[in-house]
Amino acid sequence: MSRTVYVNGDYLPEAEARVSIFDRGFLMADGVYEVTSVLDGKLIDFKGHAKRLARSLAELEMTCPVSEAELLAMHRELVARNGIEHGMIYLQVTRGNPGDRSFLFPDPSLPGTVVAFTQNVPNLADAPAAKVGFKVISIPDLRWSRVDIKTVQLLYPSMGKMAAKKAGVDDSWFLDEAGAVTEGTSNNAYIVKGNRIITRQLGSDILHGITRAAVLRFAAEAQFEVEERPFTIAEAQGADEAFSTAASIFVMPVVELDGMAIGTGKPGPVAVRLREIYLDEMRKAAI
Repeated sequence: MSRTVYVNGDYLPEAEARVSIFDRGFLMADGVYEVTSVLDGKLIDFKGHAKRLARSLAELEMTCPVSEAELLAMHRELVARNGIEHGMIYLQVTRGNPGDRSFLFPDPSLPGTVVAFTQNVPNLADAPAAKVGFKVISIPDLRWSRVDIKTVQLLYPSMGKMAAKKAGVDDSWFLDEAGAVTEGTSNNAYIVKGNRIITRQLGSDILHGITRAAVLRFAAEAQFEVEERPFTIAEAQGADEAFSTAASIFVMPVVELDGMAIGTGKPGPVAVRLREIYLDEMRKAAI
């Protein structure tokens, strides 16, 4: 059955959705996006995603053609029209169609492009991968230096996913020039030593994860010590456990890094507990 998608104020069958070939999102990757999870037909941490969207747009000197209230109504409408119980909504905002290709930003009075669609993921909260954990490899972080802006420039992360697939594992973790982990291809990265959860501090070199913020808040409330600093591959391989977080995976245990088991080589108790807490609290707060 065809999905209903959203394009600039209209709800359309996906086969009828069209965006101009002159749209700067297509020509220049001049756009930002958000992915909001849906559990039990409700939106998870929508306000956090809306706040980050506004920040990304501001950093690129873009304006959103629709208000936060209109975005919320649109998300709910897509959930209803597509019968999504568990899944995700992808939202993209670009600088729009100036009528021709140019490196210069178009007149800011021209409307941007807003599109959104759903992805049905019935086992989103009960993903089999969470029971066995991810295996990851490390690769150099060759992305542009403003990955804190959630742009649609995702070619290198896609290459990282492909490198992992070719290696027979689940994901790649990026390394900076000093050999410290920045983050995963589409997620934030953590290690656990005793009662300490260690993850890279916020900056322009990692995405300011919405799931990250919630998980660290819940971890502190559960009396874990949170240490925000870089960590190396060797430190990760010697950790008690590791995990990644993102809206699409929530809290995902990481059990192997560059062919070496982390901890017992199985999902650790801290990651498992944080996943339980996150899902429980987010379901309570869902809208």
